[in-house]
Amino acid sequence: MTTPACIHLTKARPDVTPAADGCQECLASGSAWVHLRLCMTCGHVGCCDSSPNRHARLHFHTTGDPLVQSFEPGEDWWWCYADEVAFEVEGAPSYSHP
Repeated sequence: MTTPACIHLTKARPDVTPAADGCQECLASGSAWVHLRLCMTCGHVGCCDSSPNRHARLHFHTTGDPLVQSFEPGEDWWWCYADEVAFEVEGAPSYSHP
């Protein structure tokens, strides 16, 4: 891993499994999203802050899980909601929806 960009990296699970191929709440309600984020603690897949429902941020506020990785093809950056910082984790697996 790279030098920690936030103090929450210990909450990330290296073996996290995405819980869905799209935003779980949007899929259930029939809503649309712009981009997807993967919770690196529990595997929840939520929509980004540019999406109407902002389910990834809502998941953070509900659970306290601060770390997400972009779930978009070709992107491997992370975001910490608690520290409001974007960063990359060298050697971390990259995930994306199909």
